[in-house]
Amino acid sequence: MDTVDSDKIQVGENKFVSKSVILSHLQTYNLYYEGETLQLRHREEEGELIIEGLLNVFWGVRRPIRLQMQDEKEPIRPHPSLTSLSDDTDINTVKNDETISIEVTATDDQSNDSGEGQQESRSDRVARTRSDVSGRRISGRRLGIRRVKRHRCSFNGHFYNHKTAVFTPAFGSVTNVRINSCMTTAQVMRVLLSKFKIENSPDEFSLYLVHTSGERHQLKPNDHPLAVRVLKGPCEQVSKMFLMETDQVEEVTYDVAQYIKFELPVLQSFIAKLQEEEEREMLKLKKRYADLRRIIKRYMKSLADKTT
Repeated sequence: MDTVDSDKIQVGENKFVSKSVILSHLQTYNLYYEGETLQLRHREEEGELIIEGLLNVFWGVRRPIRLQMQDEKEPIRPHPSLTSLSDDTDINTVKNDETISIEVTATDDQSNDSGEGQQESRSDRVARTRSDVSGRRISGRRLGIRRVKRHRCSFNGHFYNHKTAVFTPAFGSVTNVRINSCMTTAQVMRVLLSKFKIENSPDEFSLYLVHTSGERHQLKPNDHPLAVRVLKGPCEQVSKMFLMETDQVEEVTYDVAQYIKFELPVLQSFIAKLQEEEEREMLKLKKRYADLRRIIKRYMKSLADKTT
């Protein structure tokens, strides 16, 4: 890295700002979030300034997103088999998404005939049950198996449909992700989707910087969201970072954003004035080309007269 680049930090593809500028914005950013977890830290590695911390991201998706059915932290435990029961095995077994209560009863016909009057111990009954199962198949009803399904109603704090494993976060709800200023938009997207175990492809979504004025800009894949957030300022009442579907959202420039908050009658009057202005410009162009056509024809006629 040369001397010029060592004094700069990258915020996007072919976009750099000086360290002094980014550090000045970072100081303002941390003062705004003083005493809160959103404060950012910075360090230097081999002359490169690195900012790291939490970035607030607001949900702006319109369509349901797919989740993994099973959380990695809660591995599925297999059903117990009756043939694997031992003397110390607890018959009541609890699984992650369903509870199975098994009650096994076995009668000893020979104990009544022998007249010994002694009941079998629990270990003898379980052993006999195991041998019976190994010899023939016993239905769940005869064994008294009762299944009670229990499904989780939320996934990492978000409610979702357990049958389809999809959910749609409330529009404008906020989450956060821990990143650094070296990470690009594509990398931040992968970290965010991985945090919530979302199966959708990161290519379906993008990050947008949305202003209260209605202005909306899509962050490019090689932009650096944390650096962009620091430069845009900490106040989320002015602008927010949204996660949205790429094919559902269009960018809104400042010129368009300054009109979209007006009432419908005002907007209609704007359109009428624009149409009038367009018609005046069209008349000017038609007159200009008509004059040019007349001049060219007059010159062509004069050349024809000279040749004759």
